[in-house]
Amino acid sequence: MNSTETLMPDPHPIDTPAWRAVLANYETPSAWRSGWQLANTLVPYAGLWYLMYLAQAISIWLALPLAILAGGFLVRLFIIFHDCGHRSFFKSRQANEWLGFLLGVLTFTPFHQWRWEHAMHHGSAGNLDKRGIGDIWTLTVQEYLEASRWKRFAYRLARNPVVLFVLAPLFLFVVWQRFPSPRASRRDRYSVYWTNLAILTTVCIMSAVFGIESYAFLQLSVIGVGASAGVWLFYVQHQFEGVYWQRHGEWDYTAAALQGSSFYKLPQLLQWFSGNIGFHHIHHLSSRIPNYNLGRCYKAEPLMQAVKPVTLLSSFKSFTFRLWDEQRCKLVGFDILRTLRRQHPHQSMRC
Repeated sequence: MNSTETLMPDPHPIDTPAWRAVLANYETPSAWRSGWQLANTLVPYAGLWYLMYLAQAISIWLALPLAILAGGFLVRLFIIFHDCGHRSFFKSRQANEWLGFLLGVLTFTPFHQWRWEHAMHHGSAGNLDKRGIGDIWTLTVQEYLEASRWKRFAYRLARNPVVLFVLAPLFLFVVWQRFPSPRASRRDRYSVYWTNLAILTTVCIMSAVFGIESYAFLQLSVIGVGASAGVWLFYVQHQFEGVYWQRHGEWDYTAAALQGSSFYKLPQLLQWFSGNIGFHHIHHLSSRIPNYNLGRCYKAEPLMQAVKPVTLLSSFKSFTFRLWDEQRCKLVGFDILRTLRRQHPHQSMRC
């Protein structure tokens, strides 16, 4: 079960033959579109690093705004990396894997191990009985009430916005992903080792060019911005008002895609930087659709348009969500705990 191949989700999860055919219209990668997207992302990213090199010679603080902008391009590079993981960026499997590895070095993410964990996420998103790999730690109200004092403290800390969107993302990309998962296959473990070696080589070269202190400051700034934005995007895509969660017996892949993955309607510029990943409900229906085809699919297919959008403004409500209430079938904040303890001290909080 550790093999990545056996864990990749079915690229055609919808049973209705008609919808399989509809989604198939958008699943074929375009060599020129992929090449152009790679060029208009990687070249500006490299250019920003050169500008930071020039700016840091004057002042490190002059280079910081450029580092923040570079963080935006790093998010876009991660989306391309993400598509390679789904083998949707190029037709060639080998091309996806080679580019995925190289972009994994730039994003500090081991390609094969990440692909395995992300495949687990696609196969279990919205399934309450299959939480724990490739997702954000989420407890039900009942689980929280039954947890030890230490576990409740750890959960509250993990759900603190500063920890969740500032500290944890940086730790995840810089530290956590340097170690293979105990459950990873041999290939996935070696993906971590080779990525670490390539990152170390890059760090040595860049430190020689910039100076180790300047490089560390800029690299951590770039990764910090990109990682925080990426975690926020992932969070809103699966933790929003009206989200779908079910126990395994009632869980349905298609419902989990259309109701458990948001349509995050972002301003055009942010949609560009985030590589159209806001069309996340479409992505979960078919992970083989390249990111540059998601918008086309949305505009052409009525089913995709029927999903209620989460706007940039309304997405900030997700800050208040902490637990899944199985009795009410919705996400709630910690403030509900006091009322539940008083009114239902012994009652199970399940649907």
